[in-house]
Amino acid sequence: MLKIGLTGGIGSGKSTVSKLLCDMGFYILDADIIAREVLKIYPEILQDVKNEFGNVFFDEDGKLKRKEFGNYIFQNKEERKKYEQIIMPFIRKETFIRLEKCEQDGKKFCILDAPTLIENNFHTYMDINLLVWVDLKTQIERVKKRDELSESQVLIRINSQMALEEKRRFADYIIDNSGDITQTKENLYIVLSKIGIKFKGGGVP
Repeated sequence: MLKIGLTGGIGSGKSTVSKLLCDMGFYILDADIIAREVLKIYPEILQDVKNEFGNVFFDEDGKLKRKEFGNYIFQNKEERKKYEQIIMPFIRKETFIRLEKCEQDGKKFCILDAPTLIENNFHTYMDINLLVWVDLKTQIERVKKRDELSESQVLIRINSQMALEEKRRFADYIIDNSGDITQTKENLYIVLSKIGIKFKGGGVP
């Protein structure tokens, strides 16, 4: 099974490219979905979060206030690191469980869609790594429009991640998503062709 890592940055359009790949027939493992699901699979995570951050980020039913908590750790680098130290071992464990299942199921390709693919060294376990890239100006404008945030708020979120220019050093192929969706599709097909993936009947062989 060919393991392909897919990453990007906030506003780069990684989710758009992931959707295109899914429509082509590729199996996608979404790290953001895994990050949400591990909170249910491993309830000890939320207990550790309560112990570390207190009850302020939990509602009356004991559910995590995702938006409030997310805003808090985005603006506090050290607090974000504390949360990552709590949750990342479980994300890593569950990701490898699901990758192994893909292989056992006989899939030819599996794409791990992860915003922190490189930061958390998942890229070292992939056969090929793809980076969805846009220039910084486009990145800022897209996030401002999508999330209705000020430029300063957008920059806080962008600066909380590894810069796209830095991520380029670790990627095998770059998918330029600075243009429209038609251009992105063309760029994606070019990259897949370079990898050696050919399509039959419009889908993954």
